[in-house]
Order: sequence, then C-alpha cells, then structure tokens
Amino acid sequence: MSEKHLSSQFDSDLNGISSQLMEMGGLVEIQIQRAIEALARFSTVLADEVVADEDRVDAMEVTIDRALTSVVARRQPAARDLRFLLAVSKITTNLERAGDEAHKIARRVKSIVEGGEIRNMPIGDLHLAFDLATDLIHRALDAFARLDVNAAVSIMKEDNIIDREFKGFTRKLITYMMEDPRTISHSLDLLFLAKAVERIGDHAKNIAEFIIYIVKGTDVRHSSLTHIESVIQ
Repeated sequence: MSEKHLSSQFDSDLNGISSQLMEMGGLVEIQIQRAIEALARFSTVLADEVVADEDRVDAMEVTIDRALTSVVARRQPAARDLRFLLAVSKITTNLERAGDEAHKIARRVKSIVEGGEIRNMPIGDLHLAFDLATDLIHRALDAFARLDVNAAVSIMKEDNIIDREFKGFTRKLITYMMEDPRTISHSLDLLFLAKAVERIGDHAKNIAEFIIYIVKGTDVRHSSLTHIESVIQ
C-alpha cells in the first residue's frame, strides 16, 4: 500500500494488514447482500446466515487491531505509513459497524416474518437505497485497494443520494401512518430498515474520507465537498 521500504518485512506487514482488511470487507459485503435478499424473499434462513457471520466479522476486527498494534510497536512508522495504519484502524471500525447494520436488518427481517408479511406497504421503495449502499461499500473497498482519491470523492457524492432516498421514504411512511393507523407498526419496521441502510452508506462515506487522509494527509471529516475536491487537486 505504501512506498517500498528498506525492510521488505515492513512491506510484508503492511500488505498483510491490507489483505486482512479486504477479507473482512468482503465478508461484510456478503452480510449486507444476504440481509437485503432476506428482506426481499422474507427468508429467515438467509437472515440466520447473516446473524451467524457476525462473530466472524468481530473476530476479524480484533485480529486486525492486534496486527496494527504489533506493527506500530515494532516499526514505529512515521508520515504516510503512520497515516495508513491509523486509517486502517478507522476503516476496520466502519466495516464492523456496517456489518452490525446488516445484522440488525437480518434480525428485523426475522421479526417481520414471524409477525406476518407487510401488507400494502412500499417495501419495494427500499430497493434502490439498498442497491446504492451495497455498491458504495464495494466501491469504497476498491478505492482503498487502489488508494483512489477521485473514487473516494465520487462515493461521498453518492452518499447524498441515499440520504435523499431516506428522507423521501420517511415522508411516505408518515403519510401511510396518518392515513391508516393500522400501518404504524409495519411502518416503524420499514423505517428501522431504511435507517440501517442510510448508516451503511455513511460508513462507506467514512471509509472514503480515510482514503483521502492516507493519500493527501488531510483530515476531511466534516468538510464540504467543495473543500474536499480542492484538497485532492
């Protein structure tokens, strides 16, 4: 990931950590995809698979944290190498939290199935946001692998689309609840799912911000897109 060092073992350490992060990211992607499919098919089997993978994701986070601590202690990295290791720690946390959201979706799907299917509710309206969130996580991992700051900015822009989808979906659910109080319980279930999707998008955005930090050395969290675009020029 970083420039070549005099110590080939240091390069091996960094590459090993990157590989572990990508492996964890791949599992989180699978979790999210299965959670979405579980909702689409009202499948408790798929939901259970998502729940079962939660321990694996948590274990990967712990393993990566230990590797990071070991490298920092042994190599005492500076400059870009230190930024890289700090960013990996933050990215790992965001991946674990994205996995948590998939876990929450799966558990809620199980609750929905056990309580009976949602009737006459706009569940299909969630599909676009689900697809966007899944794509953003995938692209964030790809951007990390290539340390591509332009791809990172693109991810940030598209996260805004998920935010708009969430707000529009919330307004629709409020209308349903006002027109028919019998839909309140189901509407709250869907609102929970929509919020989980929005948070997955937020975690992809956070990962993109740390990619820019690695490459440019600037912390762009809480910055406007205009400022971020000026940083990467």
